Amino acid sequence: MDLIYKFRGSVNSDLSKVKPFLDSMMYDLNNFIFNQDTLFDIKLILDELIINSVLHGNNKDCLKNVYLSVNLLKDSIVIKVKDEGCGITYNFNDYDFKNLKCSGRGLLLVKALTDSLVLNNNEVIVKKKL
Repeated sequence: MDLIYKFRGSVNSDLSKVKPFLDSMMYDLNNFIFNQDTLFDIKLILDELIINSVLHGNNKDCLKNVYLSVNLLKDSIVIKVKDEGCGITYNFNDYDFKNLKCSGRGLLLVKALTDSLVLNNNEVIVKKKL
């Protein structure tokens, strides 16, 4: 495992604090990933996962945190997002695109942008090849 960059951090479930938290981490990633399309994908993945954790996992309870772990490897990035909620079960096959429902769409975007997505109770683990 050729670890290039490692980030561990948390943000409380206040939406106004999410952007500065993610901007700081993305600033660091800019020093290692130079492909702008890849950086855009990673930013979208992080936005979706962190905001889902704040809204749905922690129900915007500012006493609860969202934890982020990022491991940048030579050929991939592994992102783990964990909240203090009760967890998620989601069947991707149940989403109906014609329904135009917002709920679940973020996870579908994340799944489409990554090479693997694992839902483990209140933790989401994704891997994206670079």
